Amino acid sequence: MTQACFDTSTTATQRVASALEGAASPAAQHVFTQLYADAARASAQQRDAEAKAGRSLGVLHGVCITLKDNIDVASETTMAGGVVCAGEAPALHDAPVVQRLRDAGAVVLGKTNMSEFAFSGVGINPHHGTPANPADPAHARVPGGSSSGAAVSVALGLAEAGIGTDTGGSIRIPAALCGLVGYKSTQVRIPCTGVMELSRTLDTVCSITRSVRACLAVDAVLSQQALPTDATELRGLRFAVPQTLMMDDVDATVAQAFVRTLHRINKAGAQVVEMPFTALGDIAALSMPGGFSPIESYAAHHARLERGAHQIDHRVVARMMLGKGISAQDYLELHNRRNAWITAAQQTLEGFDAMLCPTVPMVAPLTEPLLKDDEAFFKVNRLLLRNPSAINYMDGCAWSLPCHEAGELPVGLMVSSVAGQDAHLARVALALENLINS
Repeated sequence: MTQACFDTSTTATQRVASALEGAASPAAQHVFTQLYADAARASAQQRDAEAKAGRSLGVLHGVCITLKDNIDVASETTMAGGVVCAGEAPALHDAPVVQRLRDAGAVVLGKTNMSEFAFSGVGINPHHGTPANPADPAHARVPGGSSSGAAVSVALGLAEAGIGTDTGGSIRIPAALCGLVGYKSTQVRIPCTGVMELSRTLDTVCSITRSVRACLAVDAVLSQQALPTDATELRGLRFAVPQTLMMDDVDATVAQAFVRTLHRINKAGAQVVEMPFTALGDIAALSMPGGFSPIESYAAHHARLERGAHQIDHRVVARMMLGKGISAQDYLELHNRRNAWITAAQQTLEGFDAMLCPTVPMVAPLTEPLLKDDEAFFKVNRLLLRNPSAINYMDGCAWSLPCHEAGELPVGLMVSSVAGQDAHLARVALALENLINS
């Protein structure tokens, strides 16, 4: 699979040298929180020596990857895009997903910038700066978050894959805004051990790449469960297109790209069914009181808030504090409401191969207005999180596939399904990617 997924036209040593040179360029400013230059060079040289001797560690042999700043690397303090954790004990071990990547031959370039504690879909970071979206170099646009640096590292060609996390869209949002492929699997498939928690109920480790096949190659390593790599036939498939909530406030560029893509899917022989999805109208109830992310992040980080709230992005503090004082009764009731909501969503989607909607309802907004205005920031953040977070609440699986035309700002098509449908959804995503790129 490696030959089909990743660039192997040069040696790993050459690719690392090129990536490190690119990481020093102005376009890559604010992408990394830490570069492992010496370790990456040494790892690449070892991978090349193994390849020369006819040995391969696996599908990611010599492939350059990046790690989001909330993932443990042995002997380092995990900072999660912030500064308040400085001085805390370093990780004793690599996170299991990092060990799996190394065992498969991946070369780790460094740790990437992110929304602090993964608590935003915008990608702004007041401590390390905000990476510029490479899709529009002439204007400073947000990359999306929270896996901002992960996406930009791939979009700039520095890495073949950016490993990140997705709690409410944090892989799929930057994938959509940067014109990349992002995949959030069913949560249980990949361990979150060794990843700084935002919401243990919703967090998922996953990746951003430039193609579905590349995502599948990375997922096979992260999950140790290979998914199919053959595209299904589109003819005869049934796609649900929800008319509740997910099409609200969609901007013109996104709407045009989405409708154009639906037309092509229909012409390919699939059935596209526009339908109400009344359960989506009830999703706001899953954010009251507080919601999983504020409640669980406050529980995880309350000691840091108490000793150093002034060192944390004030917008992150505001959201975390929503979880303070929530009773055990309210928290358990929230889980009960979620379970009932999952059942309703599964019933609605029964008989469909996947659900289609825009990943996010807008193209990447300009950065500067969001830096200055909290109200504007929170409005954009809510809109960016709205569609993808529904899949996390559903405990589902989802892809974001670029569906814009050349010369347009990136638009993502979200292809999603219920929990455990990863294998079928992978074949559907491959087929849709082939159609879009044809």
